[in-house]
Amino acid sequence: MRVVKVLLLLSVLGFGVLFGVWRGWVSLPDAWNPWAPLDVAAQPNWLTRYKLMRLRNDPQLCEQALEGSGLRFVKQQDSPADARCPLQNVVRVQGGNPGLSSSFLASCPLAVAFALFDRHGLQPAAQAVYGQPVSQIDHLGSFACRNIYNRKNGALSRHASADALDIAGFRLADGRRISVLKDWSGQGEDARFLRLARDGACEAFNVVLSPDYNAAHRNHFHLDVGSWWVCR
Repeated sequence: MRVVKVLLLLSVLGFGVLFGVWRGWVSLPDAWNPWAPLDVAAQPNWLTRYKLMRLRNDPQLCEQALEGSGLRFVKQQDSPADARCPLQNVVRVQGGNPGLSSSFLASCPLAVAFALFDRHGLQPAAQAVYGQPVSQIDHLGSFACRNIYNRKNGALSRHASADALDIAGFRLADGRRISVLKDWSGQGEDARFLRLARDGACEAFNVVLSPDYNAAHRNHFHLDVGSWWVCR
């Protein structure tokens, strides 16, 4: 009974602190304030996932996070509302550090997740395995107005809303290339790096599908910010 009372007291205190933070009566560092904007440069913590979720419903908050992401991007006009795959609040990501094999269209949440992955997942993985950074990300594209797996009938893919990106490989600072198709299998450092990169992506994206998922993903990582949660 005493334990129950203690737990109830802690719950009340916790709610009181959160309410105080929300009303502005209690000050917390932005990293630990659930209502503070997401800072891509800050070290992720257990609130990062919640802050990423908020971006989907708050374009202004997402734009603020994107502005501080370090990415080079250009805002795109919204497509007509009657389009089969209408796009709203999308940008064309042109690169940054690292560079890209080509620019790609992205919803604001996808672009922010991509920047977060690069900074806190991809580059640390490259440094841990190779002692050097990734200088270029090779991708297969993002936006495509199609159904899942290009089926004639069925649900639209996350690519249809520019919420997904397919990454095929990476180039290191010394020019070395790592390919998901060629290097995923095996026990060498390239396979280790790719698995670390996949695991790091799972911290930034909602869905991460690698060659471990199925044969359709044997040559790329599918990364998206949809409503499902899968890391495989």
